[in-house]
Amino acid sequence: MVLSAGAPAPDFNLPDQDGRLVRLADFAGGWLVLYAYPKDNTPGCTQEAKDFSCLSGEFSRLGARIAGVSPDKTASHRRFMDQQGLDLLLLSDPDHRMLEDYQAWGLKRMMGREYMGVIRSTWLVDPAGRLAAVWSAVKVKDHAREVRETLARLSGARD
Repeated sequence: MVLSAGAPAPDFNLPDQDGRLVRLADFAGGWLVLYAYPKDNTPGCTQEAKDFSCLSGEFSRLGARIAGVSPDKTASHRRFMDQQGLDLLLLSDPDHRMLEDYQAWGLKRMMGREYMGVIRSTWLVDPAGRLAAVWSAVKVKDHAREVRETLARLSGARD
């Protein structure tokens, strides 16, 4: 079954950059921008995290929190956040169970090589825990702003 807008967001229970367990239920009653990315401190992933972080105040005003998830360990996330000055949560999914549940773990191809990895994706979860919007195979450029605009529209906020 393909995850799409209107479906319940799959539950998760993952440690954040400080080792605290974070569950989907922790965001109940508010919006959640959840994005999957391949690896800390790589060019595209760094840009995406910075873009979301730069807009964190705008997301907060719209009632949303931002959480990124990758297979990296919590210590890597903490270093990444400190080095880049990020203002968001980073969740660790080394077994990629949550990434699989969210259909963001799959076959990738690069330079003729096939391998399993993270498919850069974003989900906007509404206050009731349902998927309000889904982006798959995301291109980083302007993506955070597109998510913010979608959130503003769906939440009924005025720009």
